[in-house]
Amino acid sequence: MKLTKSKFARLWATKTKDDEWWSSFVTSPLAIVLNFIVVDFKWLTPNLITLISFITAIIATVFIVLGGYQNFIIAAILIQLSHVFDCMDGQMARYRKTTSVVGCYYDKLTDEIQVALWFGAIGYAAYSQTQQVLPLLLAFIGVAAYSFRGYVKYVGYHTQMCHNSNYLADLALQESTANASKEDVAGFGFGLRANLRWFIGEQYKIIYVNEGVFIFMLSLALILDCLIPMLWIFAFSQFFLALGRAWLKCREIEKIKS
Repeated sequence: MKLTKSKFARLWATKTKDDEWWSSFVTSPLAIVLNFIVVDFKWLTPNLITLISFITAIIATVFIVLGGYQNFIIAAILIQLSHVFDCMDGQMARYRKTTSVVGCYYDKLTDEIQVALWFGAIGYAAYSQTQQVLPLLLAFIGVAAYSFRGYVKYVGYHTQMCHNSNYLADLALQESTANASKEDVAGFGFGLRANLRWFIGEQYKIIYVNEGVFIFMLSLALILDCLIPMLWIFAFSQFFLALGRAWLKCREIEKIKS
């Protein structure tokens, strides 16, 4: 029993402290439970789990494109499962102390591709239902704006590196210090009140409309067979968040002394 508690506690410690909404209190804890079962299987590597997650995401995309309520339900389940796997790979790598730059790269790359696949498929499915071009346009705007958010971040880093060659090192140090200062306030070993307080405190993250929110939005829209309202939310949120990030990055860069 003590060994079981110790293993679970060490797995819980691998959970990202500032995780995204939905990932934080649903898919990431589920990933910990699955990792508890498989983390000691040496043949099962974090990169292999990343690949399994990506393949699951592709299969979910196929079911969305096929259309029909039954296929939508299957796709919703697969999307959730893909995201659980997506949480598992990083947890396993940190638990085994085998984190790598390559693994991180593949993880982020497949995440970006999944967003385009899923929302492109949703746009097509909604087009098939309505024979209107609007869903395709909304999906395109959402995916393009989401990608632009990442592009703004890249351009900002590049611009600031031109001014300060140590910018990335300084940024990494700041993030490392910030993460080290964060203490667990819930989870394994904490009481019901502490976990409830943490759960309520996590809800504000929904306004970021990032990957964790996408997972919830996509699955709910498929289960309810309500695709177009979700596409409106996706397109508008990503468009305005992209503009906001661009404006904030401009303000940050303007403060750099020439």
